[in-house]
Amino acid sequence: MNTNGLEIEHKYLIEYPDRDELLAMEGVKTAVIEQTYLESEKGSTERVRRWEEDGEVIYYHTVKRRVSDLTHTEDEIEITDDEYQELLKRKRGGCSPVCKERIMIPYDGHTVEVDIYPFWQDRAVAEVEVMSEDEEVKLPGCLKVIREVTSEGRYKNVSLAYDHDFPV
Repeated sequence: MNTNGLEIEHKYLIEYPDRDELLAMEGVKTAVIEQTYLESEKGSTERVRRWEEDGEVIYYHTVKRRVSDLTHTEDEIEITDDEYQELLKRKRGGCSPVCKERIMIPYDGHTVEVDIYPFWQDRAVAEVEVMSEDEEVKLPGCLKVIREVTSEGRYKNVSLAYDHDFPV
């Protein structure tokens, strides 16, 4: 997989979902993700990701550059386990790997990605990638939105790697 382009997404803070209800929805997929942020050049965010889905493990190396609150460029390639291990040596000081379960729900022509983190028992995050910044986003009714957090830096995974213990 190689993504070379813009990624436009909305991010929502949601109440901790009923996981069984989400898994019962048609077409749902799940993955267990561990991502580690790397030292990188100013203006970019670099990470490696271990993605496990249906018993298969895939590794990715990603570099993102912010364009606006909703939009960033993303360059992502699949890498080998050996390359992943080598890149881990560049882990950012003071940050921990971010582990999460991702539940991917096909809905209204998009995929709603619900990230459930082991360190939160009261909330989760839902993300939806769109084609343009002004595109309307619809979420399944079973997701209880607290608020949109797209532009709140503390809800970005790179921030959660440093601190995830803060009030809603």
